Amino acid sequence: MLVRASAETVAVMAFDSSLFLHLTDQFVRMHGYRPTASEARSWERSIPALASALNDAGLGSVEVMIEYALPLNSKRADAVLAGVHPVTGEPSYVVVELKQWSQAVPDEDDPELCRIDVYTHPVLNPVEQVRRYCDYLVNFNGAVSGHPERVSGVAYLHNATEFGVTGLRELEVDDRGQMFTAQRRGEFIEYLRGKLSDKHPGARAADDLTDGRTAPSRQLMSVAAREVREREQFVLLDEQQVAYRTVLNAVRRAKRADHKEVIVITGGPGTGKSVIALSLLGELFRQGVPALHATGSQSFTKTMRKVAGARKREVQDLFKYFNSFMTAEKNSLEVLLCDEAHRIRETSALRYTPAAQRTGKPQIDELIDVARVPVFLLDEHQVVRPGEMGTVAEIEAAAAAKGLSSRVIPLDSQFRCGGSDAYLRWVVRLLGLEPGGPVVWEPDDRMELRVADGPAEMEAFLEGRRSRGYGARMAAGYCWTWSKEPRPGEPLPADVKIGDWARPWNVRGDRAVSGAPPSALWATDPAGFGQVGCVYTAQGFEYDWSGVIIGPDLVWRGDHWVTDRTASKDPVFKKSTPNETVDRLIRNTYKVLLTRGMVGTVVCSTDRETQEKLRELIGTSREAAAV
Repeated sequence: MLVRASAETVAVMAFDSSLFLHLTDQFVRMHGYRPTASEARSWERSIPALASALNDAGLGSVEVMIEYALPLNSKRADAVLAGVHPVTGEPSYVVVELKQWSQAVPDEDDPELCRIDVYTHPVLNPVEQVRRYCDYLVNFNGAVSGHPERVSGVAYLHNATEFGVTGLRELEVDDRGQMFTAQRRGEFIEYLRGKLSDKHPGARAADDLTDGRTAPSRQLMSVAAREVREREQFVLLDEQQVAYRTVLNAVRRAKRADHKEVIVITGGPGTGKSVIALSLLGELFRQGVPALHATGSQSFTKTMRKVAGARKREVQDLFKYFNSFMTAEKNSLEVLLCDEAHRIRETSALRYTPAAQRTGKPQIDELIDVARVPVFLLDEHQVVRPGEMGTVAEIEAAAAAKGLSSRVIPLDSQFRCGGSDAYLRWVVRLLGLEPGGPVVWEPDDRMELRVADGPAEMEAFLEGRRSRGYGARMAAGYCWTWSKEPRPGEPLPADVKIGDWARPWNVRGDRAVSGAPPSALWATDPAGFGQVGCVYTAQGFEYDWSGVIIGPDLVWRGDHWVTDRTASKDPVFKKSTPNETVDRLIRNTYKVLLTRGMVGTVVCSTDRETQEKLRELIGTSREAAAV
């Protein structure tokens, strides 16, 4: 959160303008950049309206947590009010979404969405927005996970009249989704009095919420079975829910009017692309809508088949590969969810593809043709192999060539890396994927970053975290030759050799070897610890702690990075692959590896100068890394 104080103190700070200076300073410190003009305006106009209502309600001792960060993602609730319930005497929390809107109308296709003049696209109805914040908080904060009745939610549109926003009330309200306007300010004050006592300060309740244990992330793989077969397990927030509803609305239009359109959902690591895809697949599957999930990742697809379809073959059949549709009939599906679409290739044909199936069509065309609503979920910065061409521009051009409309939905908030925007920015600056050069890591309360003296120290640290119940993996750049799979009963060869330390790569194939899981399950099977993963087995997955070994293919020299293609053993790099392409793909590889951890990352380099640069940037002592 940016500020925590009593409602009385917040009102005083708002009156003398010190609140906004403090909010701005805290925002810059936590995020590394200044708040936008719209964010600053919302603080200046909305927070005094809330503080005024609280003080008029006689609730000056209620604790106000401004810009409260939801656990394990980068979303922030405008305010969370902490106090004591006037009837039960138990802690009570009210999540508040503040809007400056004077008017808004529901989207004509969907009351969960609404439209306001300043935006060209629909946004989430604030009633639904705050309800989902409440649900998410209950799911992930140990202080309230066993007491969901302690959390309420309200949207306060302090500039609006009932006439201006009456259509938003078409959405059903409940205790986690209420809405009040300026015209009903008196009712809002009574609502607050019904949730929070005027006789007890809220500091203790705020302490409990702040100290509440973050519940284990509902990781994608472990809940996929129930997600697909039974009911929605993920709480989608803001633009995630907008993307989800946009696809469902497109499906309805396609049915109603024999319509076809292309949807692209784009976002960085951890923005929830795969969660959206699985939520859509689950809902479409329950409705009986013909739909499939497809990726270009063998690891991801096989894991989905194993976990989501553990007992039902029909569920396994929902998960396909991008090259599964070479001979499929046009529009034979209603929906195709193309997850990790940045891995789309020029053509589906492989070396052993039968001549009869070699259509010569681009893979993008095959994926668009097979469904009435093809959906592409991608991150352009995760392209790690030559020939991968899943970009927004390529998809839009392919759709336009067929006379089809396409809609692009950007996702901004991310859930990986503890929801730390600062960490993701640090990674892309470190690797030169954004301008400005590397910067010193400033620790935040969301993501831990450490540098180890070498792989042995890294492994010992991660083993210690595993003993405390965390998941952990080690991965490396593709800088060591990968031996053939051993005969049954023989151990995996220790190919990754760094000084006196040596460990095997993850298993290549589809069967377990000497207790090590198959390649596709390295990231999700606990037995994957002990082998070193590569980008192809790590991409698309997450674990609590990530160890990353930067090999000799990326070294720091003087004041810049140098990529050494001769140090890479990746067979996808051919002599004909241009140097600039190799450089970009190697940097992208380390971006993928450095963004797998949910709780923390430990990094080391095999190169002395690079290791010193990492230690300079991360600022972690050698002793601290081993704790």
